[in-house]
Amino acid sequence: MKLVVQIPCLNEEKTLPIVLKSIPKSIKGIDHIEILVIDDGSTDKTIEVAKKHGVTHFVRHAGNMGLARSFHDGVHKALEMGADIVVNTDGDNQYPQERISDLVQPILDSKADIVVADRQTQKIAHFSPFKKFLQKLGSWVVNKAAGTNIPDAASGFRAYSRQSIIRLNIITTFSYCMETIIQAGNKHLAITSIPVTTNKKTRESRLFSSMWQHVFESGSAITRAYLMYKPHIIFINLGIFLLILGAFPFARFIYLEMTRDGGHHIQSLLFGIVLLLAAFLSFVLAIVADVIRTNRILTEESIEQQKIIRFAKKDI
Repeated sequence: MKLVVQIPCLNEEKTLPIVLKSIPKSIKGIDHIEILVIDDGSTDKTIEVAKKHGVTHFVRHAGNMGLARSFHDGVHKALEMGADIVVNTDGDNQYPQERISDLVQPILDSKADIVVADRQTQKIAHFSPFKKFLQKLGSWVVNKAAGTNIPDAASGFRAYSRQSIIRLNIITTFSYCMETIIQAGNKHLAITSIPVTTNKKTRESRLFSSMWQHVFESGSAITRAYLMYKPHIIFINLGIFLLILGAFPFARFIYLEMTRDGGHHIQSLLFGIVLLLAAFLSFVLAIVADVIRTNRILTEESIEQQKIIRFAKKDI
């Protein structure tokens, strides 16, 4: 059983040594632990520091490509290394690496495919009340879209089984955190969570420049991921809403005609027809969206088989 701990880094020369030293050297049930550093265009001595501390596996980006791409390239490299479990942590020492053994245990016990660390954001001192609210709201929205119950959907401290990585496909470019949970939930992968206590803050986040950018980017990622799996639900609900709404002008037209108040009220009839046509188009789009969704599922199954062949373990 091989565990690969991957660490996405962007100019982390100061904190990376602390992270590397705190990663467990042995875990019961794990035969080999290897460390993978993903350098996302660092301009400092991140790579030199990693090599000095014994890291031999790297993914290097010439320029900054973002957290989602770093995660994508990292897990593919981990599969090439023969990983049975991949743990993702951060180079800023936000997460308690000593809890990695607890993080992987549900996977070792065959009770989960993915384990997400719950940072217990309500207890984090440097999080403002507004940020805590947004974190809670974001997790609620993700859980609704995924059919899961993960307290901290934005947490990047996670463990993935080999099979879950093969089945997941990263599409967004901002952050993989929300998307992977929604994908995993809709693919019926087993997801669980364990509570952890984060380390002291070492720097400001480099993922986003403002809270509102984070909200916008996260919302876009959640919406896109949800539409990938349930686009027909959106159009069906919209069609039903327009159908009900369109019935009111017709009812008004019939009522006024029956009362014979002398007006023709053709505008109500035309407005009702427009709404009913819009409802009809929504139902048609629901059918088209469902066909596209089916084709995407078949495509993903093909990609999954390609990954199995590409990342076949050499000892099998």
